[in-house]
Amino acid sequence: MNVIIREMVKEDIKEVQDVAKASWNATYEGIISREIQERFLNAAYNNEMMEKRLEATILLVAEIENDIVGFANFSSIVREGKAELSAIYLKSEHQSKGIGTALLQEGVKKLENVREIYVDVEKENEAGKTFYDAKGFKTVEEFDDNFDGQILKTVRMVLKV
Repeated sequence: MNVIIREMVKEDIKEVQDVAKASWNATYEGIISREIQERFLNAAYNNEMMEKRLEATILLVAEIENDIVGFANFSSIVREGKAELSAIYLKSEHQSKGIGTALLQEGVKKLENVREIYVDVEKENEAGKTFYDAKGFKTVEEFDDNFDGQILKTVRMVLKV
């Protein structure tokens, strides 16, 4: 399995949207209602928002045999060497194969002079929390987040690089 990590281009939008939807639906089944998931995905991953993300953030895709199987989205360095990781999503059949790690490592390289990367993960998202723990992220706080009318327990984590 040869995985290519590269910067996303506009032509990748549809495949990235598909990965986001599949990942969200699998990860948040029983945690976030499907209706709220769909509203979020339609707002955060519509074509216009994806084009804005392409212009303003670092978007990386993981590709196997010309098929996008995952992606990561990092903010540019916001302040004093700090950046946000807003997403690492993989199709479920490609999880636990080192692809998420490769996306994270490439993001760190692209974020020159970054010292801290922050991520928010839903507390019941065990797979996500396990991944971030394994990569060295440390919990800095827990808080309730009103996510489109549904209260989620959110964990804020940081990776010092």
